[in-house]
Amino acid sequence: MAKRKIYLDYASTTPVDPRVFAAMKPFFSQKFGNPSSLHSFGREASEAVEKARIQAADFFGCELGEIVFTSGATESNNFALKGAMLALISHFSKQKTKPHIITTQFEHSCVLASCKKLEEQGMAEMTYLPVGKEGVVSAGDVKKAIRKNTALVSIMYANNEIGTVQPVKDIGKLLAKENKKRETKILFHTDAVQAVNYLDCHVNNLGVDLLTASAHKIYGPKGVGILYIRKNTPLKRIQDGGDHEMGWRSGTLNVPGIVGFGAALEIAEKERAKNCKIVEKLQSHIISRVLQEIKGARLNGSKMKRIPNNANFIFRDVEGEGMLLGLDMEGIAVSTGSACSSGDLRPSHVLIAVGLGEEESHGSLRVTLGKYTTKQEADIFVDTLKEVIARLRKIAGK
Repeated sequence: MAKRKIYLDYASTTPVDPRVFAAMKPFFSQKFGNPSSLHSFGREASEAVEKARIQAADFFGCELGEIVFTSGATESNNFALKGAMLALISHFSKQKTKPHIITTQFEHSCVLASCKKLEEQGMAEMTYLPVGKEGVVSAGDVKKAIRKNTALVSIMYANNEIGTVQPVKDIGKLLAKENKKRETKILFHTDAVQAVNYLDCHVNNLGVDLLTASAHKIYGPKGVGILYIRKNTPLKRIQDGGDHEMGWRSGTLNVPGIVGFGAALEIAEKERAKNCKIVEKLQSHIISRVLQEIKGARLNGSKMKRIPNNANFIFRDVEGEGMLLGLDMEGIAVSTGSACSSGDLRPSHVLIAVGLGEEESHGSLRVTLGKYTTKQEADIFVDTLKEVIARLRKIAGK
């Protein structure tokens, strides 16, 4: 009899909801037209894309023309940061300065890599704010970091590794007040990829000008994302070619993916309260059991300011990779951090940012739950984890 598999890596990706797949399916074969074509096949595809745009605009509380479909969160984050600097650099050059970006030390790797690239190219100056042991940036630190040449603040909504929620609404209010005194507006971007399932993402409530989202984190397909661009935001496209997506992004649209994203957003909005309740109860149960029953276990980041599906632990005297492989052999899928950095042997920059040492950070395990997770699976995970850790410590002589 095949061993039952348990999936606890929902922050990495989610299974496609059957209702989402049903919405997508016709656009792979029966309704396969290019949405840029003028004939009936093209019009049919174009109408499906626009329906998804309406679903997205309803979800984020914005106008249709402010939703731009991309290939995913990495492209959206690159577009937001690099596109803003391309649009603003000439203005700041006239003032004999460079645009200044404020971000945090524990953003997703694609945001940090974009910032580093802009620094290397001489297009921007950077400030990387600390987040402290709780893994939460201070709105006061954002205020202190603002300069005359500050052009953009990019703060993720919920961290992808430890799940801590950032005070995005407070920062939005702070920047709105600051912008009343300034000639050149400070733009505000948030990577909301991990937040969409669980938190209020209405852009006017958040006070953001740019917001990133990804379908495969909310039971939609891989390979499709969104960049919300507030009307009149100075931005230049970074991908040239045709005039797709209102001129913002060139490239033939991924129609099945976009249709799936729209459906996933609609379902997420309707079922948010129910899904939050499911995962929050299981999260609390797992955290309680792990901290009580496993010696040398510690939760990373704030227990209170955290999305309800994430539990990230450090375990003394054991390697995260050993735990991951041991659990995988028992049919249980977890991670040691971001899937985008899974091939990187260096310690997690997120855990370093919250004050852990390099050696200590190698003992981390990220457990992320979803709407299909059951209490039985949660208990099997904790029981198996206890066995795996005991075995690894015995081998290590600890």
